[in-house]
Parts: sequence; structure tokens; C-alpha cells
Amino acid sequence: NGAAFSKVRGSQLGQESIRWHVVRKFLGLISSHNIPVYLIDPLILGLVDKDIEQIRSSPDGPSPECKYFCTPRDFTTFALLDKTWKHEVGLFRTAEKMGFQWLKIINKDPRLDGMDDLSGMEIPLHYIFKLASHAIHLVVFYERSGNFLWHGPLRLKQHMDRKFVPFRKLHFGRYPGAYEKPELLLVSIDDLKVQIPKNPSSFLEEISHSRFLECRYKEARAFFQLYPDDASLDAVEFRKKAKSLLHLAALTLNNLGVKFWLSSGTCLGWYRQCNVIPHSKDVDLGIFIRDYKADIIPAFQNAGLPLKHKFGKVEDSLELSFQGEDDVKLDIFFFYEEDDYIWNGGTQAKSGKKFKYLFPKFTLCWTEFVELKVHVPCETLQYVEANYGPEWKVPVKTWDWKSSPFNVQDNGVWPIDEWDNVIQIY
Repeated sequence: NGAAFSKVRGSQLGQESIRWHVVRKFLGLISSHNIPVYLIDPLILGLVDKDIEQIRSSPDGPSPECKYFCTPRDFTTFALLDKTWKHEVGLFRTAEKMGFQWLKIINKDPRLDGMDDLSGMEIPLHYIFKLASHAIHLVVFYERSGNFLWHGPLRLKQHMDRKFVPFRKLHFGRYPGAYEKPELLLVSIDDLKVQIPKNPSSFLEEISHSRFLECRYKEARAFFQLYPDDASLDAVEFRKKAKSLLHLAALTLNNLGVKFWLSSGTCLGWYRQCNVIPHSKDVDLGIFIRDYKADIIPAFQNAGLPLKHKFGKVEDSLELSFQGEDDVKLDIFFFYEEDDYIWNGGTQAKSGKKFKYLFPKFTLCWTEFVELKVHVPCETLQYVEANYGPEWKVPVKTWDWKSSPFNVQDNGVWPIDEWDNVIQIY
């Protein structure tokens, strides 16, 4: 009940103590309603991470000082898994009796959007409980079909009090985020029992790269009204194979710890029509050359995808192609970073000619594509336009990789004495 704690800190009933008391009251509130929340506050988890061994080894250890929950901040952030709790009315009633003011932020459920239906159903995304001068931000996480957790952005409706809390400071409000399901650990922090991610440092790392982009179903529907989708048996079959190839590629690269993203036609398909382009005949992935590992080729071969060709070398224009089921192949392009642009290379096997494809600098965001949590360039429009030009919305059936891309440049010729090394076809 915190009595022992109050004795230790009896003389310091300032802001620090208020913060601790608000967190204690909130934990009491949610435990009285059996709601399993866990701490995701970046500031506090950062402090906890430094002392994690000590915290793990003394689950009920004495806390001579309030080290974590008393640190200066306007709010403390917790997470809630949607499926673990449903009855909010009673919670709000109890919260009010305890002196809390509360705010509930709802928005559309993107999991119900699809090509057939843009559902207007709204779900709770964020709750904020305020007491005295401190607030608790409770972020609701939902499971998505790629077997990951997602939280929505915090967008205030017009009638809401914009001064309720400093909304701009909320870490999990600026944009949607995607996370792996964390393993949780029950610990005692500042005399309060609380669940935290078992590995705080990897969760903190996830926060910094968690931004999530939703597929553009509305635009995709408009696209298919202009250009009806190919529903032929061949197209359905190809999409099925491409999906299974992408899942296998993701599994292989994730096991190696190699970060990749949807590139070229696969990226265009996601951005333009929320699906694989049926006439593309391959799956395209991008990898920064700094993330290259020599194990990539053997790992794909062990996964049942033989190497089809290897062009270029690690220092210049590396490109790998693996043979999937039937005639579906997996192309992996390696990207090189310069001061003000990024590029990947291409090689023509018969002539040894080199090509270079230039892209504006970009960062990586998560999305969900064919039931997979996967990266795409955050600046997708600029990325797609660089590759396909301003007319990227118009489907093109005939595509020449040496001349059609908007961003292609000649890049010289490989010296003949290097051909054995830089042009390998299997």
C-alpha cells in the first residue's frame, strides 16, 4: 500500500512524490479491475535498463529512494493488450471516484479495411488518466495478421480539450507503431509491482524504428476502378507463389538479422494496389550494403532457393537472384549510400554493361503486406516516383530494366578480367 515508502520520503512531498502517488493510484485502479498493463515509458525503461540485473535479482528489494517513478516528466506511459480487457465503463466510474479525470481517444480500426470494405468501425486507441499535475498515458495495442502488435496514432476530435495534457510530448501519439509481442517480467520498482518488457533495451530500440504505414486501400480501390484487377487463374496462382516466397525470404533474412524492405515492383504493388502486381513475375527486396552478410546465399540455398545469378561485388553494384517455385524468382538489390542520394546497381550479363539507379535518401517504416510485417521506405511516394516517374499510377506491361526506369543511368562496363567474378549465372 506504499506506507513503508511514505516514511522514507515523508519529508519530500513535492512534485516527485506526486508523480509516484499518481502511478501507485493508477496501478491500484487497474488491478481492482484485473487489467494487465505493462510499463512502456521510454524514460523510465531507460533508467531501469541500466539497473536491470539488480532489479531482476531483488524482486522485493528495499527502495531507499524513489529513483524511477519520481523522475521529472509530465506523464507515465503504460500499454494494454486489447484482447485482455473489454469492460471500460466500470473502470471510468472507479477512476472518477479516485479523483482521476480521463480522456478516451478512438479512431477507425484499420484491420477491418480491405479492398471490399472500408469499415468505419471505431476502436479505442489511447486512454489518458490525469490526477493532480501528472498524467498516465495508456496505449492500446492490437494484434495484426502478421503476428505483431500495432498501436494507432493519437488524433484529437474537434470537441476535445487540447490542453488536457501536453499531447505533443506523448511518445506513442505522433504516428502508428508496430512491435513484436514482448515477453513480460514482473518486477518491483520504487516499491511498486509492475510488468515491464523482459528485455528493456531491445524494446527501446524498437521504439525508435516503430513507425507504421497503413496500406492505401482507398487509393487502391480507385486504381482498380480504372484498371480492373487481373482475376485470371494465372494471376491468382502467381500471387499465391509470390506471397509464399516473400514469407520464406522474410523468415530467412529475419533469422540472419538482416534488415530489408519491399523494393521495385513489389513496393509499387503495395503502394498502388495493396497487392502483388500479377504480371511482375518476381519479388523484389532491397538491403543496405552495410547490412550485407556472407551467410545470405547459403541461408537461401538451405531454405530451398538456389542462387540463379550473382552480379557485381560487395563494393559495387551487388545484386542476387534466387529461384523460387516454378518461374517465380526473388531479386535482392543492395543499396549504396552517398552524401545526398542512395543507389543500387544493375549488370547486363552478355555485355558487362553497368547501370545505376538513383533514389533520394529514405528511412524505413513498417507495414503489413500479404499478412506479413515488413519494411517499406517511409518516403514511399518519392521512392516510387524516382523509379517509375510521375506516371507510376498507370500500369505498364512491358518493362525493360535497362531503359524503362526513370532513375536509370549508364555506369560504365565491367573490365573483362573481372567478369568471372562479377557475372555469375547458375
